[in-house]
Amino acid sequence: MDAQASDRSFPATRSRPRPARSPGSAGPGHAAAIVGSEAELLAVALPFLDAGLRAGDLVALACSTETVELLSRELGERATSLVSDPGISLLGSRAPDALILSRRYLERAMGTGSGQLCTLSEIDFGPSPAGWREGQRFESVYNRLMGQSPVSAVCLYDRRRLPESVIDSAAPTHPQLIRGTVRSASPRFQDPGTYVPSLPLPREPVEDGEPVFSVADAPTLVGLRHQLGAVLTARVRDRDQREDLHLGASEIAANAFRHGVRPVSARVWADGDRLICVITDRGTAYDDPLSGFAPAHGSDLSHGGMGLWLARKLWDHVDLLPGPDGLTVRLSSRLR
Repeated sequence: MDAQASDRSFPATRSRPRPARSPGSAGPGHAAAIVGSEAELLAVALPFLDAGLRAGDLVALACSTETVELLSRELGERATSLVSDPGISLLGSRAPDALILSRRYLERAMGTGSGQLCTLSEIDFGPSPAGWREGQRFESVYNRLMGQSPVSAVCLYDRRRLPESVIDSAAPTHPQLIRGTVRSASPRFQDPGTYVPSLPLPREPVEDGEPVFSVADAPTLVGLRHQLGAVLTARVRDRDQREDLHLGASEIAANAFRHGVRPVSARVWADGDRLICVITDRGTAYDDPLSGFAPAHGSDLSHGGMGLWLARKLWDHVDLLPGPDGLTVRLSSRLR
């Protein structure tokens, strides 16, 4: 299977001269701040937001309702200039959609004011290890896809709500760390190409049982799509989710047949709560663990290269797993 969507960056956005920034203003960068109280949160957030507003940046929040209300009270009338949209983080979107929305806000920012986008995000990757891993991967990939853009992003890691493993992931996934108004380089930061493949893959208990569907050598793509559709019809109650999962799995199957090396195999596990689909071919092409976070050929979708990107948009988790038997793509979603 050819992991052809080697998404190293979004298409370049035309830049324009930006006004000089005052001392202390937040320049471009992706930073994390670990906080443990309301006072510590405000000590980081208020100077950052104030600097962005004074500089004429487009300032966006991706925070819980409670945190937005807290910040708004502290900022007073200036809060009317803020944009609140949890969709620019995993708080309100899957990774590809969060990246697309961030890019749209960046394009808006570059057309007005200082030309810079400032985002303050409250980290929440959900309650499960699979969700934590997805969030860690997103924060790491962000550096590759948005790191060269005029974006100043601060991510709040709150000890009161987050597990220790998520807190610990802030340093390797962010080039900068913040304490109060002081930014410093993170000594533990890792390049996404190193960090993402190192993340352990949580195994779901359902995978310890027999699959509900298995084929070792699918004769045709059309036949495999039909078989997967029948399995999903029997196992996924929500019609919209069923159609989404089928489209995503079909795209991965198409990649295997068109760009991989036969035989193509597939297995599906389901237990009423979670569904996992793995598709394997004998191909060895595997270019970038960051594949599929944006369309392979940028914003011009007429060139294709959308298979992995669509799968990431439609399934909770997508993992590319190279091995001695070829390339396996593992798809996993919690059922509604």
